[in-house]
Amino acid sequence: MSVPGDPAVPPARVGLSPAAEALVAQLTAQHGPLMFHQSGGCCDGSSPMCYPRGEFRVGAADVLLGRVAGDIPFWMSASQYAYWRHTHLTVDVVPGRGSGFSLEAPEGVRFLIRSRLLTGEELALIDAGPPPPTGENLSEAG
Repeated sequence: MSVPGDPAVPPARVGLSPAAEALVAQLTAQHGPLMFHQSGGCCDGSSPMCYPRGEFRVGAADVLLGRVAGDIPFWMSASQYAYWRHTHLTVDVVPGRGSGFSLEAPEGVRFLIRSRLLTGEELALIDAGPPPPTGENLSEAG
């Protein structure tokens, strides 16, 4: 996790907007521990999906981008990671109907990703550290 103002700590790769943070708190109260996964599929498959933790089986090549709202893991398929590795992702929530499999769907809203390119300095800090954990080493990724 990054520490604001600490130039030696790599920046977080993923975060939540205030609206998404409020919804995640609500969903956690309703469903218990959560996890996110973003696949490389079409349509809703390219949106972040929220599941009860352990309800979605992470693949060996999935990448753990980080944790949001404390300890909620955010996983991404390797193919998506190849496209998004140079960006900071912010999970946001907007009105509308997303996938029926993601926990926010019954609430009449859907999660989506907003992104910004990481700066050269941020990328250098990230690249200087170890690669992100993958599903292959799940015991290390938690």
